[in-house]
Amino acid sequence: MDREKIITLIDEEENEREFEIIATLEVDNTEYAILLPQDEETDEGIVFKITEEGGQEILECVEDDKEFNKVAKAYEELMKEE
Repeated sequence: MDREKIITLIDEEENEREFEIIATLEVDNTEYAILLPQDEETDEGIVFKITEEGGQEILECVEDDKEFNKVAKAYEELMKEE
């Protein structure tokens, strides 16, 4: 696996978790990342909103269903094009 596409995030309980970056895309002038957890047997990605704070990129898990569905639809369209 390409290590450049693997990132480590720290969850709310201070546990380190590795994720593969599946895709990044822009929806409604907001940037998102689709990440796949490496410590679970799943093929479902998690959608994160990419924001900037103090010059650093911050990933915020998308929990709003409407926002999630918009990003999921854009991702599906992106995959159709490839």
